[in-house]
Amino acid sequence: GRPRTAALRQKSFRVLGVRGFCPTGAAEDGRAPTEELSCVRGWASVRRGRPRTAALRQKSFRVLGVWASARRGGPPPSFCLSLFEICAIRVICGSMSSLASVTQRVSLRCANLVKRFADVTAVNGLDLEVYAGECFGLLGPNGAGKTTTVEILEGLQPADEGTVELLGQHWNSGGESDRTLRERIGVQLQETQLAEKVTVLETLRLFRSFYKRGHSVDEVIQTVALEEKRNARVGKLSGGQKQRLAVACALVSDPELLFLDEPTTGLDPQARLSLWDVVDKFRAGGGTILLTTHYMEEATRLCDRVAIMDHGKIIALGTPLELIESLGADQIIEFRVSKEITDESLRSLPAVSDLHKREDDYSLTVSEMGIALPALLAEIERQQSELISLTTHQATLEDVFVSLTGRMLREG
Repeated sequence: GRPRTAALRQKSFRVLGVRGFCPTGAAEDGRAPTEELSCVRGWASVRRGRPRTAALRQKSFRVLGVWASARRGGPPPSFCLSLFEICAIRVICGSMSSLASVTQRVSLRCANLVKRFADVTAVNGLDLEVYAGECFGLLGPNGAGKTTTVEILEGLQPADEGTVELLGQHWNSGGESDRTLRERIGVQLQETQLAEKVTVLETLRLFRSFYKRGHSVDEVIQTVALEEKRNARVGKLSGGQKQRLAVACALVSDPELLFLDEPTTGLDPQARLSLWDVVDKFRAGGGTILLTTHYMEEATRLCDRVAIMDHGKIIALGTPLELIESLGADQIIEFRVSKEITDESLRSLPAVSDLHKREDDYSLTVSEMGIALPALLAEIERQQSELISLTTHQATLEDVFVSLTGRMLREG
């Protein structure tokens, strides 16, 4: 299942023998940590966090060296259960110890990837590693090079320069090894055109026939929640149902590595949530995902790590929380005024760490809203300007992108 984060945290604290916040591994009442905790000494620096349950589960499995068991759908060995809870505590801290990096297996790697089209360099010296069992997101605006990168990784087009390695293998221009590799990956393209006169069931039977092994058609239909539409023609499906069917076609081979290229573009919120559930189910089985998107909330919700792309290059890499924390503040004030205010006066306001301006819109990155907001209102009045609009929000990945490039994620 997918237990709530709070429940995981409470369970982890019980292992520590504490009920609340526990810095540096020592219990609040001063008692020594439990015996289990001593097995991973130095890990128990616990602070408040908001991890996603799926990420906790798969990362902890890797640290314990029982990822293979999870991949087969089995539970971890019984003797690891107490350590499993301890590892969950460490993940709450937002990072893994050096032991994690030693045990991580790379599912996808590319180095110095370059792709040119006429006078445009779509991918410009890109280096990337995706670890087994994680959901890795490529985030960026339209035209950043995400789809071109993914198509090279999928073997759909060659790179002009650089190397690609998937699951320990390389593309060899149509040889038998390429077929073997395609049996191990699943691909959902940015635009999938399926025959509209055939049914959902017939479509999946066709795709299942392409592979030597994989899930049954009934299993995949259940996974993507299309049981009621199994005999419906593809042309009669909604946009969200068609996208789930496209993902189902990628899942029939029981892939180890799944490529999802902007899977929720154009979908309504309910359809997007349904597709997120499909991704969660695949990850719960230990699968690895490379996801491209320009929706920052999607990357935050689904991805363990994110690479932000712009003009064919990766300009930032880390967990969503790490990238947001790199702003140096966690709140944003966006406002518009009737008369221009000098940048120097805004930058000098207390608790303001950064300023961005796009035409008539101002954006302030602030560390303390209670200090910065009154000072801003006073400055607007002092400069004899009038406030037209004002909004505040927690910092997001979009704010990270704006800080790095000065543009919005959804700008071309």
